[in-house]
Amino acid sequence: MRTTVTLLVTFACIATSDLFADNWPHWRGDSGNGVSLDATPPIEWSESKNVKWKVPIPGRGSGSPIIWEDRVYVATAVPTGDAPRAAAEPATPGVFAQQRRRRGGRRPGGGAERLVPLQFKLLCFDRDTGDLLWERTAVEATPHQGTHSTNGFASASPCTDGKHVYAHFGSRGLYCYTMDGDLKWKRDDLGRMETRNGFGEGSSPTLVEDKIIVPWDHEGQSYLFALDKRSGETIWRVERDEPSCWATPLVIEHKGRRQIIMNGEVCARAYDLETGKELWRCTGQTARPVASPVAANGRVFIGSGFRGSFLGAFLPDGQGDIEGTDHVAWTIRRDAPDIASLLLSEDRLYFYKARAGILSCVNASTGEPYFAATRISGLGDIYASPIAAGGHVYLTDRSGTTVVIRDAKQLEIVATNSVGETVDATPAPVDDELFIRGEKHLFCIAR
Repeated sequence: MRTTVTLLVTFACIATSDLFADNWPHWRGDSGNGVSLDATPPIEWSESKNVKWKVPIPGRGSGSPIIWEDRVYVATAVPTGDAPRAAAEPATPGVFAQQRRRRGGRRPGGGAERLVPLQFKLLCFDRDTGDLLWERTAVEATPHQGTHSTNGFASASPCTDGKHVYAHFGSRGLYCYTMDGDLKWKRDDLGRMETRNGFGEGSSPTLVEDKIIVPWDHEGQSYLFALDKRSGETIWRVERDEPSCWATPLVIEHKGRRQIIMNGEVCARAYDLETGKELWRCTGQTARPVASPVAANGRVFIGSGFRGSFLGAFLPDGQGDIEGTDHVAWTIRRDAPDIASLLLSEDRLYFYKARAGILSCVNASTGEPYFAATRISGLGDIYASPIAAGGHVYLTDRSGTTVVIRDAKQLEIVATNSVGETVDATPAPVDDELFIRGEKHLFCIAR
C-alpha cells in the first residue's frame, strides 16, 4: 500500500507539472514582445462556448492578469462603499503643467472619476477552478487626482518571478508579496504623480535579475527607479526630462550589456541596467506616449501615435543622440499605435493605427509592409495590446471582441469571438488556455 500511495503521489505531481508547464509572469510575457512560444489557446469561444470558468472581479482596473503555475494574479481598486466622499489633497503642478498653462493648454487634474476612498487589492485565483484563493488590501486611500473616464485607478499589471509577486499602484505604492499573500515589503514613498489632463496612472514595472524597474513619468519631476526586488531598497534613481508617459520598460541584452528601453515624448532612450546611466536617445515620438517597446535580433522598436505618428527601428549600440545616424535602421511616420503596444513575432511587427482596429504588419528588418493599414472587420476602439500564440495573433477591442488572425505575412481572419463585456486589459495565453480580464469578470478560455 505504501508503494502504491507513493506512486500515486508521484504521478499526481508529474501530471500537475505537465498541466501547468508554462507561465505568463508579465503583461507582455517573458520576452516583453507579447509572444508565447509554447501556448496553444483556443481560437473560438463565446459567452458559453470554450469558457472553462468565469469569475467576478470586484472594483475596477485594466491591469492584465499574470499566471504562475497553478495561480492567476489580478490587481484592482474597490470603492469602500460605506465611506463618505473624501476631499483629495491638491496636487502640486509640475514644470510641464505650468508651461502648458502659460501656453493656454487645458489644466491637468480632475478627471471624470469621483474621488472616493478605494481599497487597492491584489487577488489570487486558482487557475484550474477560478476559486479565489486569497486577496490582500495593499492600502486604502483616496486618490489625489482623478482619472480618465475609461481608466481606473489600478491600471498597472502585476509581475512575478515565481518567488514573489509585485503589485504596483503608482502613487499609492509598490507592494511585494510572497506567492501565498504574505507582505514582504512595500514602498509608498516614491512620490505622487500628477498626470497630464488627469488621465490617471498606468505604467507597469519590469522585473529583471535582482531588480524591479519602476517608471515614474508625470507632469512633475520624472524618474526611472531601480529597486532591489528582495528588499525594495533603491539601487539607483535617474531623473528624466519627460512629461507623462504610460509605457512600460523593456530590458534587453546587447553585446553582454543589459539595457532598459523606455518610450518618451521628448526622446526614446536606453539606460544601463546596472547604473541607470543614459546610453542613447532619439527624438521623434509623439505626445503622451503609451505603447511599450519590443525588441529582437539586435533591434529595438518604439512607436507612438497620438497627435502624430512615429515608429522607429533602432540599433542599440549607439551613444548619445542617434537621430540621423546609421543607428536608426528605419522609420515609419504613419499609422503608428497609440495605446496598444507593438507585437513582434519572428520577423513580423504588428501594430494598430492609433486606437482604431486598423492593423499593419511590416518586415522587422526593413520596415517594408507585408500588409498595411487594413481595417479588421469586427474591431472598434482598441486599448488591449495584440498577442501571439500557437500560430495565431489575438486582437481584442474595448467591446470585448477578439478577432483571431493567422500569424503570417498575409492577413487571414480565422475567427471572431466575444466575452460580452468591455475588455481593456491585454489577454494572457498560457499552455492551452487564454485568460481575459474584462470590466467585471476574469475569464479562462479553454477547449
